[in-house]
Amino acid sequence: MICPQCKDDYGDEGHTRCVDCGIDLVPAPPPEPEPEHFKFEEVLRTYNAGDIAIIRSLLDGEDIPYYIHGENFMHIRPLVEPARLMVDHDSVEAVKELLKDLNLSISGPNVNRPEEDEEGAGE
Repeated sequence: MICPQCKDDYGDEGHTRCVDCGIDLVPAPPPEPEPEHFKFEEVLRTYNAGDIAIIRSLLDGEDIPYYIHGENFMHIRPLVEPARLMVDHDSVEAVKELLKDLNLSISGPNVNRPEEDEEGAGE
C-alpha cells in the first residue's frame, strides 16, 4: 500500500491510512514496464550523403530501427571517417536483403569506379 500524496510505501504491513498525511492508502501501482532496448549492428559504411538519403528513405518506409553513426562529422571533415549504418540486431538480414540490389557509391560523391574509367577510355 502507498500514500497517494507523499508516496510513502507501507508495503503489506496492514496499514490503511498514512501516518503522516492521514489519508487512505491505495494499492501500489504495478511496476513500470522496462523500456524496449535495441541492440544495433553495423551493416555498411559510406562517405556519400546521397547513399545515406537513399538508405534512410528505404528504411523509413519499412519502419526499421536504425541510426547513422558519424553522419554529421562526415559533413565537417569529409573522407576522414565514413558514416556507418547501424541497424537493430533483429533487422540486419532484412536490411541486407533490402540494400543488396542498390548501386551505392560507398566511397564518396562523383568518384568513378575503376570499371567505369576503363569502359569510357576506349570510346
